Amino acid sequence: MFIQIPTDMDEVELRQLQLKKLGDDRSEESIIQQAVLDTFQTFLDQIEDGHYDTASWQDGNLIVTDITGQQTATVQPHGESFVADFRQNADQTQQYLEEQAIDASGSR
Repeated sequence: MFIQIPTDMDEVELRQLQLKKLGDDRSEESIIQQAVLDTFQTFLDQIEDGHYDTASWQDGNLIVTDITGQQTATVQPHGESFVADFRQNADQTQQYLEEQAIDASGSR
């Protein structure tokens, strides 16, 4: 089983081992950051029935830009960081990301 987007800390560890076998020695933190970004983008794409808005990192927050490049939303972590939130409770972080994706998509 190849983990694409880790959903909990066990899967983060598996993803890290998988990448290491491929010669990619990423930190746990970078894997969690990518998982948070990918999870949020997936929710955004599902809600909008396509890839119309793009999420990216900016100063520890998720920034949403529309197809014209205009920033439309900023999503901040609950706690100190999204990495800390994920480590503390991955399920709750995913639920929060889904709620924020709904808000960020507006009525589009």
